[in-house]
Amino acid sequence: MKAESGTVAEKPFAQEPKRGANWVSLFESVALVGASAVLFALFSYLNPHSFPTWSNISIMLGSQSVLVMLALALIIPLTAGDFDLSIASAMSLSAMLLAILTVQDGVGLGAAIVLSLVVGVAIGAVNAGFILFFRIPSLIVTLGMGTFLYGIVLWISGSNTITGLPQELVTWVMVTRPFGIPVAFYYVLAVAALLWLFFGYTTAGRRLLFVGRNREVARLSGINVGLTRLLALVASSTLASAAGVLYAGMIGSADPVSGQSFLLPTFAAAFLGATTISPGRFNAWGTVIAVYFLVIGITGLTMLGVETYVQHLFYGGALVLAVSLSQLVRKREQQDFS
Repeated sequence: MKAESGTVAEKPFAQEPKRGANWVSLFESVALVGASAVLFALFSYLNPHSFPTWSNISIMLGSQSVLVMLALALIIPLTAGDFDLSIASAMSLSAMLLAILTVQDGVGLGAAIVLSLVVGVAIGAVNAGFILFFRIPSLIVTLGMGTFLYGIVLWISGSNTITGLPQELVTWVMVTRPFGIPVAFYYVLAVAALLWLFFGYTTAGRRLLFVGRNREVARLSGINVGLTRLLALVASSTLASAAGVLYAGMIGSADPVSGQSFLLPTFAAAFLGATTISPGRFNAWGTVIAVYFLVIGITGLTMLGVETYVQHLFYGGALVLAVSLSQLVRKREQQDFS
């Protein structure tokens, strides 16, 4: 069976392009940063009294922390060549479980958070079990798992929103605002920094990248490919559960439905992020930049009075464009999903 691949897949032993004097590569690395600056300047010109204010900037930075966390979670299995379409449902289940435990069952906040994260670990392990043991493509397994988890969320919640989460959680996520920005933003920056260090400066991170490029070569090189993929999927679902904790703290409740809307933006941000900073590779800082490029566009259009359906056009178009650009960067003609 062909190995699944993300944008990092390429021919075995292909040499990395020399980037030092390569102006094209330099342009690719900073193009999205420049595009974000141009887009911000454009909306600031069109709406000078509201868009460039610090109040609006702090809202954009803080309100999208959940999306950043989910996108960072997604790039871990993508780097190994696996897809995780269950992350949005894992996030919703984590938030709902946290709400039920604290509001209805009287469980302490700390214990409820730990239990929610343990559920994330279990979701990743189950995903990996089906993918590795039965050799089913991750695209199919995680799509089914996501639907299954969504059903669980509707079941345990009775399809109702649960309110009244502990104020302590809300304080830790949204009320505390260093420099006027919700502290949730700093949490996801810390996660991005850790992933940057992991991918770029650890042996485990290099192995993950190697597995994503060519599993057979990685296996022949002595890498435990199965264990690497399992840990990547577990890390993904665990971070998705952490995003659920953030989401519950941001809105002070658990909504069984709205979490599903994060899936498309998450993939758009992950693939768009692979076109910048380290083009052709899923990377943490590129993902963060991609999220806020999308947020600038959506916020600017919304403040100009554009209809809400434009969000779907923007996210869907961004995903298709991002995958296309990723393919061009790697000079590949097709993307393998088998």
